[in-house]
Amino acid sequence: MATSNAAFVTALTTAALATVGFLAYQAAATVPTRAHAGSVPAAVTSKVPRDERNPAALPPGSGAGERVVYSLDDNRVWLVNAANQVTRTFQVMPGTIDPAPGVYVVTSRSNSVTGTDGTPIEHVVRFTSIDGVAIGFSSAVAEAGRPAPAVTTVPTGGIRESREDGDAMWAFATIGARVAVIH
Repeated sequence: MATSNAAFVTALTTAALATVGFLAYQAAATVPTRAHAGSVPAAVTSKVPRDERNPAALPPGSGAGERVVYSLDDNRVWLVNAANQVTRTFQVMPGTIDPAPGVYVVTSRSNSVTGTDGTPIEHVVRFTSIDGVAIGFSSAVAEAGRPAPAVTTVPTGGIRESREDGDAMWAFATIGARVAVIH
């Protein structure tokens, strides 16, 4: 009788493990390849209409509340306060790797480092990474006698801004600040 009980328990355990494994597989199959912090509003993932009379206007559907909005198509950033008012907007120069549209949070910051292209940069505000390459905003540090960096084939995630705009980003986007990336 003990042998049949052991066989029964073994069969039940095997069935339970198989069920859990199947459910884990189904759950893993539905997870996006790149998970973003926070939810991703549908409007953020699609092309939003622009105000053609005012190209610097904040695109509708870019979220709500305090956030950084970064447009991949326009190479523009908006710093938006809690009342949904733009406090600053400026042009940027993207790196060679673009983040996917979605909502992220600032995960780390560095006052001064060297970029992956060898350029000294400051006020680095990172919000994601792709294949080990950090993606974030930064300002190149101009050095006397140093030529501007040449176009690089090195994968870079640095979204470059002027030093003045970098100062504003540094003051605005602290750890945990939301970054909405749109087309």
